[in-house]
Amino acid sequence: MGAGEKQRVGESRSSVSTGALAGVIPGIVDTHVHQWDPLRSPREASKRTRLYRAAPVFGKAIFRYAVTQKDRELVLDPKFVTRPYLPKHYQHDAAAVLLTAGVPVESVVHMQADWRTDEPMAAAAETRWVAGLPFGVNGAPELGAIVARGDPRSPFFSQLLDVHLDISDRVTGIRAMAANHPDPKVRSWAEVEGLLADPDFLHGFAALADRDLVFDAWVYSHQLRDVRTLAREYPETTIVLNHFGTPVGLFGPMGQSTGHTAAQRHELMRAWREDISAVAQCQNVVVKLSGLAFPLLGYGHQRSGNIGTQQTLTSMTGPLLEHVVSVFGPDRMMFGSNFPADKPNATMATIVGTELDVLEPYGEELLRKVFRDNARRVYRID
Repeated sequence: MGAGEKQRVGESRSSVSTGALAGVIPGIVDTHVHQWDPLRSPREASKRTRLYRAAPVFGKAIFRYAVTQKDRELVLDPKFVTRPYLPKHYQHDAAAVLLTAGVPVESVVHMQADWRTDEPMAAAAETRWVAGLPFGVNGAPELGAIVARGDPRSPFFSQLLDVHLDISDRVTGIRAMAANHPDPKVRSWAEVEGLLADPDFLHGFAALADRDLVFDAWVYSHQLRDVRTLAREYPETTIVLNHFGTPVGLFGPMGQSTGHTAAQRHELMRAWREDISAVAQCQNVVVKLSGLAFPLLGYGHQRSGNIGTQQTLTSMTGPLLEHVVSVFGPDRMMFGSNFPADKPNATMATIVGTELDVLEPYGEELLRKVFRDNARRVYRID
């Protein structure tokens, strides 16, 4: 990034961008949306949801005193995971984006929400459920694509992929969450740290590559080298990195000892910059500009967890966005809201506005690619 570009980015932060996408694209593609209904689906939070819905005050007390620190810091407020989140709820959250960006959200990519079951083919049930949701009804955005769940280590992985594909032609990708943290009080989503580089994972991944599917990878920042290993092993497969490769605790204390000092946070940023630059050298990796307000970044130390103004979020996350632009370039970045996971900290309009604050100075071509064209290409949205 040249000095002039850096100056323009800095200048953009002095005012909130409004209407920047009007006349550039007809609508935004949101590449990272979760849909769930804890009352009617086998999610980990389903049992607690029934208790919370029956007695919200009692449920909040349980959340405060009985739920582990790792789960409290992940969700901040139980209402965001214990309530259904369906197309009508997303439509409500996305409505203000039109005022901020000048265009609405036109379509979304559903990202698997980790239904909990031990049956090898049960992940397909989520795909079937999502495919039947009322997207595109009464003004709700269309369902552009589905990224389903699957574990390449499973002996049933090939069969599961075929079931996903038989259920819906909108299934264009698979995600296996590999995020694992050494801090025992930070939530891990995989039982091993190096899942993406595991020999059994790499061997089974061939079934995904053979079907020309996209793979969504979510890791924590210290695991970014595993993404590079996978991308090099399968250079013809598109790997989509979720949430910048989340640097847990970058903005504040998390877990038992993560991000608790300024020195730790400085080292997190230094290591993240170095490792994500190395990942960007793999031309088959695309990064999502998602998870800007993700609680795991360390926002929970602020009162009620809410970040506050768009200017504040832009100031905090601008260096992340700027670095990703500099190493990935305009053709390998996509917008994602990560809703409702980011909802405790910021509105969707605030997140879109923050990205526009930083990205608008790079010009309309980059905006068109980040907010629409790249997503349509990567996820084959027609």
